[in-house]
Amino acid sequence: MKKLCRGVLCAMLLIISNVFIVSAQDIETDKLHLGIPVIEIANDKTTNLIFPFSIISVDRGSSEVMVQKAKGVKNVLQLKSAEEDFAETNLTVITSDGSLYSFLLVYNHFPFQTNYVLNDMKPFRFKAELHDTNSNEAILFSKSTEVSLRKAFLKKLSKAYGVSIQIQGIYIYNGIMYFKVQLSNNTQIPYNVEQFRFYIKDKKLTKRTASQELEISPINIHGHYEAIPANSNIIVIVAMEKFTIPDKKIFHIEMLEKNGGRNLHIKIKNKDLIKCRQL
Repeated sequence: MKKLCRGVLCAMLLIISNVFIVSAQDIETDKLHLGIPVIEIANDKTTNLIFPFSIISVDRGSSEVMVQKAKGVKNVLQLKSAEEDFAETNLTVITSDGSLYSFLLVYNHFPFQTNYVLNDMKPFRFKAELHDTNSNEAILFSKSTEVSLRKAFLKKLSKAYGVSIQIQGIYIYNGIMYFKVQLSNNTQIPYNVEQFRFYIKDKKLTKRTASQELEISPINIHGHYEAIPANSNIIVIVAMEKFTIPDKKIFHIEMLEKNGGRNLHIKIKNKDLIKCRQL
């Protein structure tokens, strides 16, 4: 009789536990059907959200959630709970490609996972309208990639001691100019870049005239230009706000070697700029 009672009791407990498990699963499923993924966070563990583009805005629904951008990178958001067992809340993130991400945050002392790579989270991603479309990283990346595949039609070149820099083309799209630059190192000595400068300067200076330079800051540089390995070529795409060169001035592109003397310098005139091609 005791064995029978124990069996009935175990069966009842199993049925009850199954009911609770199904209910919990249904709640999670409902949240996903609404297009809102659930992120579990704890007070003694850091959860990382890794976005495909830079983060430009973060809004948390509760001060009990601590958020910060990871040091040294622009696309990683770190989450942690300030207290144990906080009430469910939300998180909204906007990235530089105009995507808006929305999450539900729940407390779990033992999170199922702590790293979320969000490249493929299309069902939970909405488009936001950015005021400055020229800073849209998705467009800059797409156009820079397109330019990198175009054939060279310019040959503005500077070389010194086996290394060279060449402007192979200038393109324009939506008010942004894209310079296709090839960096070459035909020596056994790697080339480490100290400075990569862009500026406009007077053509000729008299002894009594002070030099005036107008620094031009790129919006984006696509490609790794910081070091050119031995016997290699690198393609770099430099994106800038459109500009022309005033009379009696020249646009300069300058690359200086770190702890070395293989410095490179290209001069570009208006007649070169106006050869730019539409993307």
